[in-house]
Amino acid sequence: MANVSGYSVRIRGKYLFTVKPSSCLLVFFLTLLAVFMALPIVYLTVTAFKPIDELYLFPPTFFTRRPSLSNFKSLLNSLNVSDVPFLRYAFNSFLVTVLNVLGAVIVCSLGAFGMVKQRPFGSSFLFSVIIAALMFPAAVTQIPNYLIVKSFGMLESYASLIVPKIAVAFNFFLMKQFMEQIPDTYLEAARLDGAGELKIYWKIIMPMMKPAWATLIVFSFISNWNDYLSPLLYITNSPELKTLPLAVQMIAGGTGAAAITTAGAVAAATFCMTVPVIAVYLIMQRNVLNTMAYSGIK
Repeated sequence: MANVSGYSVRIRGKYLFTVKPSSCLLVFFLTLLAVFMALPIVYLTVTAFKPIDELYLFPPTFFTRRPSLSNFKSLLNSLNVSDVPFLRYAFNSFLVTVLNVLGAVIVCSLGAFGMVKQRPFGSSFLFSVIIAALMFPAAVTQIPNYLIVKSFGMLESYASLIVPKIAVAFNFFLMKQFMEQIPDTYLEAARLDGAGELKIYWKIIMPMMKPAWATLIVFSFISNWNDYLSPLLYITNSPELKTLPLAVQMIAGGTGAAAITTAGAVAAATFCMTVPVIAVYLIMQRNVLNTMAYSGIK
């Protein structure tokens, strides 16, 4: 049934919804855009399962003709011949990333709770310092960070990959902006009922801030999982502590015939590094847009 604004869809005389031509065009355009944006991920996945002879076909093919797991076997063999197996690099990445994410969520949420809801003396000045820290790119702070890590004796240890990245200025800013949207009446009611500050934080604040810390998990996981520079600077004499990005660089560092034989291993390693990032984002994606809307971040 047609009307001025579109076409009404009815089944057995019951109205369901109205289809507008403009909405159909918008959905079609967004679908094409989504497919176009997904092409690199699809190509990455397909490449990981291509045998070596298909990797060097010219002109290259988008899809594989003979899917194979040979690249993953080559990945395990390429590093298992060394002193440190590939699984150790994967374990290091998971350990460092998980501890960094947990530490960032707890420290930044506690700091935001104290600054916004407790309002200690000098909190405004402290927040101004944090905002000022956002203006400096990471490359500018690498030398001071290295000197601090060295002075505390954390070089050649997991602590050098975890401690400096727990309290990041952007993470704290994200939690603080979202914390300001929580009404103080909830906290005052809990205090009247005899709840302590830690109980208020854990039972009231954290459930209400689920979109914020879910988004923080996504950002922190991506930045730490893909971090190449920190282990390169802080871990120089302990190969058993290095992470996956360095392992991939080791595999891809060959030239000539060595580069040809390791091309499949590089494709498999890249796929293995990308899958966890996509999985974490898909799990937490519902909360990301809510956080951006309520925290004022564009």
